[in-house]
Amino acid sequence: MTPYIVLGVSVALLVSSAAIAVYAERRIAGAIQNRYGPNRVGPLGLFQPVADVIKLILKEDITPSAGYRFLHTIAPIIPVATAIMTVAVIPFGDGLYVSNMNASVLYLLAIASLGVYGITIAGWASNSKYSLLGGLRASAQMISYELPLGMAVASCLLFAGSLNVLDVAASQETWWNIIRNPLGGIIFIISAFAESKRTPFDLVEAEQELVGGFHTEYSSMKFGMFFLAEYMHVVINSMLITTFFFGSYHLPFAALWLPELSEPLKMALDVSVFLAKTSFFVFFFIWVRWTIGRFTFKQVMDLGWSRLLPLSILNFVIIASVLYFLEHALS
Repeated sequence: MTPYIVLGVSVALLVSSAAIAVYAERRIAGAIQNRYGPNRVGPLGLFQPVADVIKLILKEDITPSAGYRFLHTIAPIIPVATAIMTVAVIPFGDGLYVSNMNASVLYLLAIASLGVYGITIAGWASNSKYSLLGGLRASAQMISYELPLGMAVASCLLFAGSLNVLDVAASQETWWNIIRNPLGGIIFIISAFAESKRTPFDLVEAEQELVGGFHTEYSSMKFGMFFLAEYMHVVINSMLITTFFFGSYHLPFAALWLPELSEPLKMALDVSVFLAKTSFFVFFFIWVRWTIGRFTFKQVMDLGWSRLLPLSILNFVIIASVLYFLEHALS
């Protein structure tokens, strides 16, 4: 399958998955709270995301008179663009990827670090105290958790011996990294929640303190872009958790029990396994949001700098030391 087809299909799935995730979140939240979710627009409320989009399109687009119009306009585009750019190096199956970069892990980390600019610029361009505080909180939180997230990824690279995401996925054909590196997996998942600004790390839009955070002064489809970006990043982070720690498109010990399959069947199985794992982690993101309360800002910073960062460095050093001694003991 050509990279252009994979890119088109993956971007279409990513954008549509945001609408599916919104619907799923509202239904799951309803079930957890023992109430109805969307049930009015279409059968089982399935057309509710479409109605939400139409409502956002029809709303008036307002830019604060004292704000910076150009920055206020481009800020919502940045997080959506970074989410779409991330898809370029994620393997959905054997040979199903857009680009095969030698240093694709560095590309992923670089693109992830760009997302903070959209939120920070949005807070600044609105020229509002609430929005600025939300933007500053976001930048502090996301930069803090990029460090343990990067160290958790680095601990996976030790097993793959490569900076290529495809090699990281291939190295888990038999043993998943969550088995070989459980502490790194836990650190990565917690950091992914913080990077997505999801509960319990949703301090950047804490209604009790900031009215609405960095997007307080946004309306219409500009607000819709931030809303879209949030759910796109939930899906992307679910894909990354799957890719780095849960075997990517591999079934557990598939080489030992799975018979040889034809290429179309193998492709369909790979994509199905990858999407099933990703869907589980999207559900996990939703489940945690409606189960755990919001942390305080001090707790968030303390967890990132005083707990996760030292643990991630220690985990990296231990794995590197063990692999070094094993390599020299067997040679």
